[in-house]
Amino acid sequence: MATAALALGDDALVLSHRLGEWAGHAPVLEEEVALANIALDLLGQARSLLSLVGDEDELAYLREERSFRNAQLVEQPNGDFARTIARQLYFSVHQHLLYGQLAAGDGPFAPLAGKAVKEVAYHRDHAEHWTLRLGDGTEESHARMQRALDDLWRYTGELFEPVEGLSVDRTALREGWLAAVTEVVERATLKLPDGPQTGAWTAGAGRQGIHTEPFGRMLAEMQHLHRSHPGASW
Repeated sequence: MATAALALGDDALVLSHRLGEWAGHAPVLEEEVALANIALDLLGQARSLLSLVGDEDELAYLREERSFRNAQLVEQPNGDFARTIARQLYFSVHQHLLYGQLAAGDGPFAPLAGKAVKEVAYHRDHAEHWTLRLGDGTEESHARMQRALDDLWRYTGELFEPVEGLSVDRTALREGWLAAVTEVVERATLKLPDGPQTGAWTAGAGRQGIHTEPFGRMLAEMQHLHRSHPGASW
């Protein structure tokens, strides 16, 4: 169970931090609130999951890069707003379906998933709404959204790699995810890439502790305060 809790917890923690980087930079005030709320939801999930493994603060702030088990998708830089939305679409649809399966079971993650699936339903709805708005908007927003979907596509295959301690129907998860994402993307007058979902080295790499270059810089920023004042109480 610890391996699965760490993987899911790291996914939520890292994506929460990425979304938090939008504070003060979102395109409209409403999105300042929306992205902050999603980030807080994910941070709450991360705390619950990491606490199943050990001390949540030590796990978040004192581990080295190779000890994190998040999927590479969630660590990708925000880029422009379209890129953030593409990342959210890919991940939130997956997380919603995954937590739905876990909540319906009787495993150790069922109680947490039962609560979180309601939050994640909003995350998914938010991402789908903006995918439609950007894809079927102006020529510029359409081009940016298509480019974002293309650029992040290769990181999606890792979401469906087996994780020790996580008992789900991965075939149903992948098929459901692909059907749901395809439906939204096509409604937005966009299209999914024709190529494979993973490159030769990316498949499963984040779950093995191998991360992309931007992750190291993000982690240094996230951990800076805690490491600068070890043992401090606030």
